[in-house]
Amino acid sequence: MSALDGFSILSRRRVLKLGLGAGGLLLMGGGGAWALRGQAPAVAGLRILTAHEYRTLSKLAEVALPDGEVFAHGAGAVDLARAFDGYLADEPPWNIEDLKRALLLLEFGPLLFDRVPRTFSNLEPAERLAHFQRWSVAGTELRRVVATAFRKFLLLVFYDSPEAWKHIGYDGPLIRAPEAP
Repeated sequence: MSALDGFSILSRRRVLKLGLGAGGLLLMGGGGAWALRGQAPAVAGLRILTAHEYRTLSKLAEVALPDGEVFAHGAGAVDLARAFDGYLADEPPWNIEDLKRALLLLEFGPLLFDRVPRTFSNLEPAERLAHFQRWSVAGTELRRVVATAFRKFLLLVFYDSPEAWKHIGYDGPLIRAPEAP
């Protein structure tokens, strides 16, 4: 069983249906919906994610695990989106594609599901958190599964970082990699 099996609900058929609905919105808006996401800053060193995907994931991580709330060092302090990108580099292509579909769905979620003329990355932090929390209790299985999968994988990657270990009483692995000279 793969670590990204939670995204398997994003079948090509479901994404096609959502894509057709989004395509209709794009045609009605003259491409304006795609332009709503704006420019994403370039991010050097990414292995799997595009700059837009990295931004979406960073914005989600920022509200899911904020710095200074539960832990002094949250998602921003550990660059959780970059760590997630590294984790994905070892995943099979179909899992990566499912994640990319889920990120696109999340990015355009406010437009598709809430009829808000902004993308997820362009919402204010409180709006982003509220939008994502609604996915956990949404009437559609797709959004509930995506929300659960994102939450699980963000936590998986977060708790793998040494910055989180001291807060949970973990001293780290028994066998440590040698430090670089």
